[in-house]
Amino acid sequence: MKVLLTGAFGNVGLSTLKELMKRNYDIRIFDIKTKRNKRLANKYKKDVEVVWGDLRNYKDVERAVSDRDVVVHVAAIIPPLADKKPKFAESVNIGGTSNIIRAMESQPKKPKLIFTSSVAIYGDRLENPLITPEDPLNPNHDDEYAKQKIICEELIKKSSLEWAIFRLTYIVSLNKLQMDPLMFEMPLETCIEICDTKDVGLALTNAVESEEIWGEVMHIAGGDKCRISYREYLNEMLGIFGIGFNELPEEAFSRRGFHCGFMTTDKSQALLNYQRYTLEDYFNAVRKKVVFSRFFTMMFKPIAQKYLLNKSHYYREYLNNNHPGPIKFNQ
Repeated sequence: MKVLLTGAFGNVGLSTLKELMKRNYDIRIFDIKTKRNKRLANKYKKDVEVVWGDLRNYKDVERAVSDRDVVVHVAAIIPPLADKKPKFAESVNIGGTSNIIRAMESQPKKPKLIFTSSVAIYGDRLENPLITPEDPLNPNHDDEYAKQKIICEELIKKSSLEWAIFRLTYIVSLNKLQMDPLMFEMPLETCIEICDTKDVGLALTNAVESEEIWGEVMHIAGGDKCRISYREYLNEMLGIFGIGFNELPEEAFSRRGFHCGFMTTDKSQALLNYQRYTLEDYFNAVRKKVVFSRFFTMMFKPIAQKYLLNKSHYYREYLNNNHPGPIKFNQ
């Protein structure tokens, strides 16, 4: 089996690469050449073929796609960069996917395409959190990334290729534990269903040889044991870090206009058998990861809280409109 993996050095890409390498595949990976990616490539170049290039450059894409049986296309510009530079994201996400499709269709033997989409395409699901693949696509008006994923799905469905589309849930990884301003964009009452990045990698790898996924749109999510409210999730995570959730006022968080929910995965789990890690497994792994840094975080807890709150434009607006003056914290 000759497999091409795009975006191999991203979060999901690396998890997928590690799973692919457990199989007897001829693996080619395609990514942009950066210092970080070159350093990572050194770990794998003995076992895989590395092709450097840009998804926006058709010649680069054509070279990568040549003589492949399956293309696993996970490369994308994601938020927050996709929010800051939507035109750039569009050129990579839509333009790059168009180049992938065109290059695959030009092959004497057309490869099959596995594409990763996103839960973001369903938009705000606060009132109706259970999501099925048949639900209408209703991206939030300011979510350019979600709109781009929808266009990519449409391009793939209109192509002459055999394809499978997997819409990914909220993906967690021990390598991405940094506090991001996006944490304040999700309303506290949002239902979330995590999926460990390692399980996503397993799902996509198992999909490579499946005969039953083609022409299907399915969800990739962690299952019942990975479901929680965002309020409970933050309470647990911030407690693990030693910051504490109760000190973060609700005014710091969005009221609506985000996405996420509980995603039905009966079909994908039956076909791909990938759901291994539970929410509690993830919390335990995070505890082990931050066991030493937690001590220092707790020592400087007020500073850490202030640092976090300064990332929330909702809280800054709340203070300006209601309580002008310095930020205060509960001790």
